[in-house]
Amino acid sequence: QVQLVESGGGLVQAGGSLRLSCLASGRAFSTYVMGWFRQAPGKERNFVASVGWINSSTNYADSVKGRFTISRDNAKNTVYLQMNSLKPEDTAVYFCVGRRGISGSIYYSTWDYWGQGTQVTVSS
Repeated sequence: QVQLVESGGGLVQAGGSLRLSCLASGRAFSTYVMGWFRQAPGKERNFVASVGWINSSTNYADSVKGRFTISRDNAKNTVYLQMNSLKPEDTAVYFCVGRRGISGSIYYSTWDYWGQGTQVTVSS
C-alpha cells in the first residue's frame, strides 16, 4: 500500500510560480510511475504530468508544456511539480498519483494511488 501526501499549494498571482511536493510512503516508490492530475470546480479530473521510474521519462499535458516541470527524488520518496508562468486557468485541486507499470497514463482510472489533493489558486 502506498500513501501520498501533497504540499505546496496556495494562492499566487498570474505569472507567478509554485512548487508542489508529494511525499510517498512505502519502499517500492522507486518502481512506481508518479504523476499529477488536477480538477477545477465543476470540471473533470485531468492529467497534468507524469514521470517514470526508468530514466525518469516525463510526459505533459499540452496545456502545461513549457511551464510545468515534473521531477522525482527516489532517495526522498518525493515527486515534485514546479509550476511557472501560472495562469488563472491553472486554478484547481492538484492530486499526486502513483501507479505500477512502466509508463504514465492520461486516464485517471488507470492510476492506483491518489493523494488527498492540494489547492492551487491563481489570481488575475
